Amino acid sequence: MQNFSPPLTSTERIVKIVRDKTLAIMKKGVSFLVTVALMALASSFASASDPSPLQDTCVAIAEPKNAVFVNGKFCKNPNLTKAEDFFYSGLDKPGNTSNPVGSAVTPVNVAQIPGLNTLGISAVRIDYEPYGQNPPHTHPRATEILTVLEGTLLVGFVTSNPENRLFTKVLNKGDVFVFPIGLIHFQFNIGHTNAVAIAGLSSQNPGVITIANAVFGSDPAIDPDFLARAFQLEKNVVKYLQSRFWYANN
Repeated sequence: MQNFSPPLTSTERIVKIVRDKTLAIMKKGVSFLVTVALMALASSFASASDPSPLQDTCVAIAEPKNAVFVNGKFCKNPNLTKAEDFFYSGLDKPGNTSNPVGSAVTPVNVAQIPGLNTLGISAVRIDYEPYGQNPPHTHPRATEILTVLEGTLLVGFVTSNPENRLFTKVLNKGDVFVFPIGLIHFQFNIGHTNAVAIAGLSSQNPGVITIANAVFGSDPAIDPDFLARAFQLEKNVVKYLQSRFWYANN
């Protein structure tokens, strides 16, 4: 009877390829240092992943004085954890869209629900007045999945250099769209009525960088000569943009 070996996993295949290349290099007399570097690369491929929680709960608490910095929030003693640590009320209430961009983002992240600490997830509600927009922005730490609850939105994102491809779609009630992590994206209410969306994000603290605010509203201001050349604008145009009030809708 012929013996069959089980198929290799993707990680096992990567390790096997690097191991075979390492043996080939060693036969050619390449230095031991190169061999070690290749094996380290194989190890990084095999073990790279987001960290996982090491306990059932890790409810965030305020940082103690003189404490060591941690990547996230300090954890409450699990014996003191309560239901309220995992609860938020008020996402049914619309945000105030009476602002220059005509939208409002209501976040529900680890700052609002301490129990989200270490869980790698959060949510937002976004309200749009007619023709309101969520301006071009990025989330440096999260992919976003958006669902339209009411209204009609034009949404899109732009890929990285050098292609800078625009992916755009008109969404109606019940439609879902994904914005990949780190890419510039936007939403625009193209309807005559208010619109509402709910989005999930793959981080307890996804962060947000609104492009216009960051470039033209930084504190202190970026040198206008530099921005004029970078954006191929007249210097007086850059100074005008820097003089504007850049509203943050979140």
